[in-house]
Amino acid sequence: MLADAVFEGGGIKAFGLVGALQVAEEKGYRWKRVAGTSAGSIIASLLAAGYRSEELYRLLFNHNFSTFIPELWYHRIPYLGHGVRLWVKKGLYPSLPLERWVGELLAKKNVYTFADLKEKECCIIASDISRGTLLVLPRDLKEYGISADRFPIARAVRMSCAIPLFFDPVKLHHRPTKKSSVVVDGGVLSNFPVWLFDQEHPRWPTFGFRFLSETAGEPREIHGPISLLRAMFYTMLDAHDNRHIKEQDKVRTIQVPADGVKLTDFDLSPEKRRALYEAGVKAARSFFSRWTFREYLAYRGVESTVTCRLKPYRLKGGEPNREFKING
Repeated sequence: MLADAVFEGGGIKAFGLVGALQVAEEKGYRWKRVAGTSAGSIIASLLAAGYRSEELYRLLFNHNFSTFIPELWYHRIPYLGHGVRLWVKKGLYPSLPLERWVGELLAKKNVYTFADLKEKECCIIASDISRGTLLVLPRDLKEYGISADRFPIARAVRMSCAIPLFFDPVKLHHRPTKKSSVVVDGGVLSNFPVWLFDQEHPRWPTFGFRFLSETAGEPREIHGPISLLRAMFYTMLDAHDNRHIKEQDKVRTIQVPADGVKLTDFDLSPEKRRALYEAGVKAARSFFSRWTFREYLAYRGVESTVTCRLKPYRLKGGEPNREFKING
């Protein structure tokens, strides 16, 4: 059974998405088009390259994510170290290690650029804050005069995961204007682009994989500039498509509980990683126990009708009947 999949950004909480993904694959779904923002872009890119959910879980569970936030010598200088790097690099930590890690995983499947994805379409969401636009990579690369076929998928993932002020942003050269654009985390403009593959008459479903927070909307404590910037970023995530899901989106969205885990908890314990994964499994099993394609189409306002065309068969003295419809 074919389906499209869209993965929300959520940093280290991606373990929950993998758990839900495994249940969907156990149900027999195979992914035609995939998309993701931030950590969701990592899952989407690896799925497009040919990884399955079981492989993704092992890779994520065994990886030391603290390597993404290395403690360098200037970080040891109180206040000044982090401040100087933030001023010069526009981020507390380098984003290159993440690109290298994703690139190595893709290379194991002989996938490097978007041209290497022969059968599947993969869309990575990023935010061009210089031009104030949402980027859907690779399709929007043509506006920059860049060949999508030569663009590294790992670079696009790095852009999508560049949490503002936390990771270094990525510069993308806009050839028509000969200026550089600063590109950051896709969640700034769309953290859950479940609408991306919508069609008027879908032939297969689009499933959304996102996080459900029971503490969403609670006030955040702000004590200084860092906590202020953090609160602003989380507000941006909530203020767009991540704050309220329409009824037609709820029917296709698996919502994984992830309270108590922050985006940047890169030292997450094995127990919490496993708990997130199991939460995803439980949420997906509950979702698929009541999900039907007919209800999905009904919420989309599409009549559940199949039209078949047959070769004309003419009885003596009769007209050929070429078409009939099956309701349901």
